[in-house]
Amino acid sequence: MDLNKKVDELKDSLIKSVEKVVKIKSVQEEPKDGMPFGEGPRKVLDCALDISKELGFKTVNMDGYIGYAEYGHGDDYVAVLGHLDVVPEGDGWKYPPYAAEIHEGKIYGRGTLDDKGPIMAALYGLKAIKDLNMPLSKRVRVIFGTNEETGSKEVEYYMKKEKAPVSGFTPDAEYPIIYAEKGITIFDVVKDLKEGCQKGYNIKSIKGGTAPNAVPAYCECIMDGDSAEELKKLAVDFSNKTGFDIKAEISGKDIVVKSYGFAAHGSSPERGKNAVMRMFAFLATLPLGNCELKDYIDFFNKYVGEETDGKSFGVYLEDKESGKLTFNVGCVEMKGNRIKLSLNVRYPVTHKVEDLINPFNKKLEGTGINIENMTHQKPLYFPASHPLIKVLQKVYEEQTGKKADLLAIGGGTYAKEMPNIVAFGPIFPGKPDLDHQANEYIEIDDLVANAKIYAHAIYELAK
Repeated sequence: MDLNKKVDELKDSLIKSVEKVVKIKSVQEEPKDGMPFGEGPRKVLDCALDISKELGFKTVNMDGYIGYAEYGHGDDYVAVLGHLDVVPEGDGWKYPPYAAEIHEGKIYGRGTLDDKGPIMAALYGLKAIKDLNMPLSKRVRVIFGTNEETGSKEVEYYMKKEKAPVSGFTPDAEYPIIYAEKGITIFDVVKDLKEGCQKGYNIKSIKGGTAPNAVPAYCECIMDGDSAEELKKLAVDFSNKTGFDIKAEISGKDIVVKSYGFAAHGSSPERGKNAVMRMFAFLATLPLGNCELKDYIDFFNKYVGEETDGKSFGVYLEDKESGKLTFNVGCVEMKGNRIKLSLNVRYPVTHKVEDLINPFNKKLEGTGINIENMTHQKPLYFPASHPLIKVLQKVYEEQTGKKADLLAIGGGTYAKEMPNIVAFGPIFPGKPDLDHQANEYIEIDDLVANAKIYAHAIYELAK
């Protein structure tokens, strides 16, 4: 019997296992003893390990952080890394988010697609290999994470105690194969303001954006000073001239200026309209006098403005593997004598972070602007000729009959958290990405198709 027929035999059991884990609400909660991410993540981890035991696998629970099912022998191992934690369900569901109801060939529920269904598919792919007693030269671990949605601290815990796999994949993205993920930096650019602006309008505060990795859709500036009616007219004139959506309103003794944009993900800021930078563009037209705040605003208008590729800032990078650097101004906060912008800059995979930061710092020289709160994720990149990529391409093409094009993305996947793995499925080309959406579902046919693809991928990597 071949692998695909064995997976078909396991279909009903696979569906029941997906239902079991989806019915557990595994959103991060307050930690408790033995439950580093709360009761839900620990409960679903126990459930997945119980399912694995019933299927005949050795299981290990690493102190409630993370666990795995293991099969085979050998010094080296192949890993399939998935996660059992989920984001909050939110509103707008037509079927209960934790009931795992089946309608029209689809299992509905939070986590069905991201990532409980796919990691169960991988587990059952390994079960098919085990049942057929197919010879392997390496161990295989199906690893169950519990903190992917809120920091991936569980993988950090795992890597402190275990050696890395020699190869593997995460079923937590899309097909065919994501072989390149840009380097991601998030940091604040901060200036202390020793003096306020003395002429015209006095800016009391600026606040905009919700996160560095999102294009801000709204920004608000509170000020007082010269004629409020004149400022309202200036806002109308500016909007008519630029097409930007800027409004000024009177609120007691203050004037509130509101800038409206269009949100987009920080990995593709060119798709949005940045409300913070449009606010800066308007503020630069006002009589503020010579002051440090105006210098800060003018600096970012000159070197960023509407650009999303870092050209004027002097940090433009590009490669054929992953395209252009992306530069997103995500948040602004100015109150009292301090202002900061929170930036999310993603750089191409064949470059190093120094290629970004060195010219960035050079541009800041003499401005009094400093970088604070820097976080960094290195790029993930496997050359197209890499054996892992070749194996996954072969499997995908044989199982689907479609070409396995390689994907490069600006976002970061679970693959970045563990060495020697890439993102491989579960979303097929043309199918909707329902991760984090209301009415999340996985089609049963796609669940089974994933189990078949993952079975062959595991076997090819571990045989």
